[in-house]
Amino acid sequence: MTAMRHWLSKRADFSPNTEAVVLTNGDTFTFKQLEIHAKSMAANLRRQGIHPNSHVGVLANNSYPFLVLIHALNYLGAVSFLINTRLTSQEICFQLEDGEVEWLLYSEGYSNVVSELNITGLTSIKLNHLLMEESEPVKLDEEVDLSQLSHILYTSGTTGKPKGVQLTYGNHWWSAINSALNLGLNQHDRWLLSVPMFHVSGLSIIYRSVIYGMPIHLHETFDVEAIHKDIMYNEITIVSVVSVMLEQLLEQLGDNFYPNTFRCMLLGGGPASKPLLEKCRAKEVPVYQTYGMTETASQFCTLDENNAFNKLGSAGKPLFSNRLKIMSHHGEEAGVHEVGEIVVKGPTVTKGYYNRPEENKRTINDGWLKTGDLGYLDEDHFLYVVDRRKDLIISGGENIYPAEIEGILKSHPQIKDAGVVGKEDDRWGQVPVAFIVVKDRSIDNDEFEQFCHQHLAKYKIPKDWHVVKELPRNAAKKLLRHRLAEQVNQKEGET
Repeated sequence: MTAMRHWLSKRADFSPNTEAVVLTNGDTFTFKQLEIHAKSMAANLRRQGIHPNSHVGVLANNSYPFLVLIHALNYLGAVSFLINTRLTSQEICFQLEDGEVEWLLYSEGYSNVVSELNITGLTSIKLNHLLMEESEPVKLDEEVDLSQLSHILYTSGTTGKPKGVQLTYGNHWWSAINSALNLGLNQHDRWLLSVPMFHVSGLSIIYRSVIYGMPIHLHETFDVEAIHKDIMYNEITIVSVVSVMLEQLLEQLGDNFYPNTFRCMLLGGGPASKPLLEKCRAKEVPVYQTYGMTETASQFCTLDENNAFNKLGSAGKPLFSNRLKIMSHHGEEAGVHEVGEIVVKGPTVTKGYYNRPEENKRTINDGWLKTGDLGYLDEDHFLYVVDRRKDLIISGGENIYPAEIEGILKSHPQIKDAGVVGKEDDRWGQVPVAFIVVKDRSIDNDEFEQFCHQHLAKYKIPKDWHVVKELPRNAAKKLLRHRLAEQVNQKEGET
């Protein structure tokens, strides 16, 4: 057991009057104020009945109350389930039931979604009822055990069933330390947070803030004009983005250049195109491409400053405490420039998926995690990611798994079979396309879209769909998605 004083309490002790959070409306909060607010909210939650190891779901968009809540739940020793707000009530229900969640804290805008949830034993509380209320002091956890579970974040699986990734305080701690050892720490650093806080990328910034003593500039959404203004005029030094965000920021930048104070555009969410990276180099935008996943508590590899341009397109090397190897399909370590599966090990890697013993046995061996992603190492041991996963669709930084959509589509009474692949899209990188086999009657466009809107998050809804007589399958009846991808490319070529 490795115990530390609660990170926010330690930071509030070190830097009580230092800015912790800057909001877009100009409001600011110091680390001491953040600590007071978090402990007050934690006391209110304790009186509601939330205790150490309670499973607590959170349904909220980026906001100061959400940030306070993350720290409050840490003070209680609860296990947090941060829910993607773009999911349907059906998808949310699955995660809450699968994770055995007892409490759901939600912001006002999600009252209608919560009202559709029908889960026995689930207690739901509006987040605004807990905000900064005066409270009698209660005993709170002043230490964190690095081996203690802090979050279970769901990520889609290739089987179509989302899996709960278990993350400990140690995973977050080493992620923050590794990032600092690679990117360095600057006394005047300010990290702009506009990626969702329910994603590991947003969550990791919150922890880095208190560990480093660094202000967060918190944006509720990705508003390209507001973010551009913040970078240009408010001494932002670091921004986390995915490719589609970076493209919009470059367009907004136009003929201008970012100020010298801006030192890092941390690019994740999948491999970036060479033309985009070349454009950034021409505009002197300091892009640091990174490779990571929920299972590695955010960044696992990141390109360093010295190699940002001469290793263009690389995701860099594993961060200081991390190890990586490429395994060929023969089960041997791959050679230089040989594409294989990326396998990772280190203190940022999850201890496993919640209640998935078979999956854990298949994917984790002696601490080495099979990512399912494809890549290769060059002669200098720099990682190049070829594909995030064989069938994965990455749309605007969101992971979309075809099997999950196929399962939903096949639940329609008139759809006999379904296959989903991605096609290239200028704005989002990729979008899903569906091929369906119908039963005894046809389905029109309105019926298809209405069904999808009821059962799938908006970003998962196929942008095109085609009715076919049958889907290509091998002798074992396994769907041959590459054949569907060929059809998509052929159709694109004909338009």
